[in-house]
Amino acid sequence: MNVVKATWRKADADLRDLAVDGRRILFHVPTTSLFELDPVAGAVLDRLDAEDETSALDGRFGAEAVEEALQDLAALEVIRRREAAPRPAARPPLPGHSLTTLVLTLTTGCNLACTYCYKEDLSRPAGAARLSPAHAEQAVELLISESGPRRRLNLTFFGGEPLTALPLIRHTVAYAERRGMETGKEFDYSLTTNATLLDDATVDFLAAHRFAITVSMDGPPAVHDRNRRTIGGAGTYAVVAENARRLLQRYRLRPVGARVTLAAGMTDVAGIHHHLKNEIGFAEVGFAPVTAGLPAGFGLGDDGTRVVFDNLKALALKWRDAAIEGHDIGFSNISQMMTALHEGSTKLIPCGAAVALLAVDTTGALALCHRFAGSGQDGFGHVETGLDHGAVAAFVDRALDRSEGFCGDCHARHLCAGGCYHESYARHGDMFRPTDHYCEMMREWVDLGITIYAGIMAANPTFMARRAGPRGSDS
Repeated sequence: MNVVKATWRKADADLRDLAVDGRRILFHVPTTSLFELDPVAGAVLDRLDAEDETSALDGRFGAEAVEEALQDLAALEVIRRREAAPRPAARPPLPGHSLTTLVLTLTTGCNLACTYCYKEDLSRPAGAARLSPAHAEQAVELLISESGPRRRLNLTFFGGEPLTALPLIRHTVAYAERRGMETGKEFDYSLTTNATLLDDATVDFLAAHRFAITVSMDGPPAVHDRNRRTIGGAGTYAVVAENARRLLQRYRLRPVGARVTLAAGMTDVAGIHHHLKNEIGFAEVGFAPVTAGLPAGFGLGDDGTRVVFDNLKALALKWRDAAIEGHDIGFSNISQMMTALHEGSTKLIPCGAAVALLAVDTTGALALCHRFAGSGQDGFGHVETGLDHGAVAAFVDRALDRSEGFCGDCHARHLCAGGCYHESYARHGDMFRPTDHYCEMMREWVDLGITIYAGIMAANPTFMARRAGPRGSDS
């Protein structure tokens, strides 16, 4: 009788065993940690998978070495004694519900008419609903009061196109700066813009307050102008490219990134990345494939999503090759996963929505995030009356049930946690149903990320140390 197999069983849901450049890498799912398996530990895991009941483990490695490997694997809880009752997964406590970010929907107005826009309440600037200065000030007060001991807070300005409400941005920043000095809080500001309204004075204002800026731009002229058009139907590439270059020349305090929306027919990931990174000059490029929630004909569809995903994987491998040489070619989708693996980040829920982040719609109502602002979904209070803590707690509880139930056996669960709530809502009409339509691709992406990270750490570990700081640090 095989003593090892008779005594121990694998906790398959808590490990992922991958081959990377001739090495065996164990991904420890609960902690998102990576371990290189030595021959003894690898043989022990193989034995637990084998069909036959005879083993030469002791003869190959010695009883002491086998026992040490068993204890090491048991300490990680990737193997467990067979007589032990299955342990219900403990729900780790979330870090407190202190708000650190509010996304202010300044206006429902936009000077563009992008074909793939998901906003249900978007309008032309002239007839747009706008957040009032009074509600903006109350939003700042709510963020301060709900932030607990957190000192650094973030205000994100959103729309519509937020720069159509530039006077309100200026007003809100001035108010936040004053209140920050009075309360000991520090505010960071961020903004996503279509760049059509950027001029020198606006760039200088954003620079003076160290805004984190993302520009929505989809690639070269033919690609960008396919969907990002004016209300009159004209392409916007020329003005966006000119203004983006102006921004990049005048604003060097923080890296400026581009956000690409990949809709139907937009699959040339490498070409888009090359244009935006090397020809326009963005510090990094992030891609958002659209798989649900658009009018017919604009989503990628299953086949298009697969093509885009394979192209994203190819770009990730190019990023890895550059990283090994000590260069960062600015591909945020993979670099974010590298940071998560390096820092040992684990997700219990998909994002900070309702835990650390909420959005404010133009009426002052609190929504789950910017994608739900103005959607009519149940909210979380109002800037005048305060945060509905009961609604927040109920939402978080359901979100934890979602990721623990459907995702409980998935090795990607602590890097994904079920996917975007709005993606689930758009696809299924239920924000608590995981985005199961791309689960397999997410698992592939995590496997690729693990192999890329392990390869970089073997060939050029200082690259990750420079980018993200030591594993487990707060940097």
